[in-house]
Amino acid sequence: MIKIQKEDFNSEEEINKIKILYPNLGAITSFTGYVRNKNNNKKVESIHLEVYEAMAYKQFEKIINKANLKWDLIDCLIIHRYGKLNVNSKIVLVSCFSAHRKDSFESCNFIMDYLKKDAPFWKNEFYSKKNKWLANSN
Repeated sequence: MIKIQKEDFNSEEEINKIKILYPNLGAITSFTGYVRNKNNNKKVESIHLEVYEAMAYKQFEKIINKANLKWDLIDCLIIHRYGKLNVNSKIVLVSCFSAHRKDSFESCNFIMDYLKKDAPFWKNEFYSKKNKWLANSN
């Protein structure tokens, strides 16, 4: 499942919506990313994420398909927010559901690495008196 949204989300509720569908589920690995208060030795006040939504959905589907080819996954969940996000706000949730932990751990890391580096999101970081567009990174 893929969600790209401005609204905050409840990680546990989102995971449970999928978990209850699969009695064969043995492992869930999740990563939740938050807005930090410091980056590159600067005090961050907020960030603004812009997204090319149609492309993001296509790219997220592709990365989930690649993960499914490499690991035995039951399902995947990606929620990525955009818009203005304050410090401590959730940015992203990636959850991988499988029968065994190794598949869920490795696939979650694989998907998160992709999102951090190649997802069509652009981050503008705001400090006390200025802002800066950041390049995607690992």
